[in-house]
Amino acid sequence: MTPVLLATTDVGSYLPVFIVILMAITFAVANIVLTKVLGPSRTGAVKGITYESGMNPVGTARKRFNVRFYLIAVVFLVFDVEIIFLYPWATTFPNLTPHSSDSLLWLVRIMFFLFTTVVAYLYGWRKGVFRFD
Repeated sequence: MTPVLLATTDVGSYLPVFIVILMAITFAVANIVLTKVLGPSRTGAVKGITYESGMNPVGTARKRFNVRFYLIAVVFLVFDVEIIFLYPWATTFPNLTPHSSDSLLWLVRIMFFLFTTVVAYLYGWRKGVFRFD
């Protein structure tokens, strides 16, 4: 029976990782220290209030937002997720063989995905999501 040799690693290969970690820590600490040293010191009655923003709290905190704000945010997320799903397909599609049934199946799948996205976009357009009147 032969003994199992443990894989030896060269610590020098991890040097770039250690440098990035050191740079991140240095950047964070430098920001905190420089903010304390160079930043303005603001004090006052309003500064100590919970959830302060530098302004005197006037009125109610329950302000209503237009529903279009949320609809535009959801539409943005839909297209953002679409790009996330399209990127792997776009990078692997050129490597598929041109006349195989597998490549045709992938093409049909992505066309269905794009079709459903276009239908969702047209529905939102029809409902007036993109109007800013």
